[in-house]
Amino acid sequence: MVPLSVLDLAPITQGSDAGQALSNSLELARHTEKLGFSRYWVAEHHNMPGIASAATAVVIGHIAGGTHAIRVGSGGVMLPNHAPLVIAEQFGTLESLYPGRIELGLGRAPGTDQFTAQALRRSLVGDVDQFPRDVQELQSYFLPDQTGQRVKAVPGSGLNIPIWILGSSLYGAQLAAALGLPYAFASHFAPAAMMQAIQIYRERFEPSAQQATPYVMLGCNVCAAETDAKAWWLRSSALQSTLNLRRGQPGPLPPPVENLESQISPHEKIMLKELEIASMVGSAQTIRGELEAFIKYTGADELIVASQIYDHDARCRSYEITADVAIAKAS
Repeated sequence: MVPLSVLDLAPITQGSDAGQALSNSLELARHTEKLGFSRYWVAEHHNMPGIASAATAVVIGHIAGGTHAIRVGSGGVMLPNHAPLVIAEQFGTLESLYPGRIELGLGRAPGTDQFTAQALRRSLVGDVDQFPRDVQELQSYFLPDQTGQRVKAVPGSGLNIPIWILGSSLYGAQLAAALGLPYAFASHFAPAAMMQAIQIYRERFEPSAQQATPYVMLGCNVCAAETDAKAWWLRSSALQSTLNLRRGQPGPLPPPVENLESQISPHEKIMLKELEIASMVGSAQTIRGELEAFIKYTGADELIVASQIYDHDARCRSYEITADVAIAKAS
């Protein structure tokens, strides 16, 4: 089995709040660290009532401070929302506090709607080349100080924090390949271009000081339980959340429901069906087969697992079953 990691969207569930969500995230991080997951990533989203990780660097500090060895990072920071120097200082600070454990995944989407993007002082009409320039500027701040360098990231200089490029289209694949960086594809919510993106990335990869060979991590949804039926019932929370987002009505993560299919339109059924290529739902036996098939089909070097489950204990149990499957395959 390839390495497994965790993508935590820090879900705020119906009837709960951000404080409880962040407490749950730390508990889940400690749990998955013991289970042997490789890394733990949180994502930047703004004006999303169901996601508590808007201040991504702060949440990473919260997670890293409460764990011991697991790598902690962003999946991702939406770089166009920020000055590269500020991100270099934030992650330089994190790396100084938790040496050798911090990672920086970068995306170029706003992570929000157009009105919130404006509130973030972000223009959505920009130069297509600005994101690559920002990535390279950010990389430069992590290099050792150069003679005559006028702007430095303190902390940050000389720390060589690992940078990943995130994407859900071919653009990110091309950029990651050109810069010689590891690539994380968001197949858990946008799998349509997954195989083409992987092919482009591997074919065009240029070795760099950070990465000698291409490395692909794919996002997948996993909802594991004692039975297939229970797993699909638990999965209905994430599916409802996805539908609410596509309808322009984002909200807290709802509790599971019975017979969700009977409550949605034919078009919505097709949309949810498209997500199944990167979704594993069921008992341990079912999950094992679906993980094996997905890894064989994609050639992924690593999977990062998102499990949007309403009940926190059931969510922890899902990661436990997933880890048991991976450990069984590795032995």
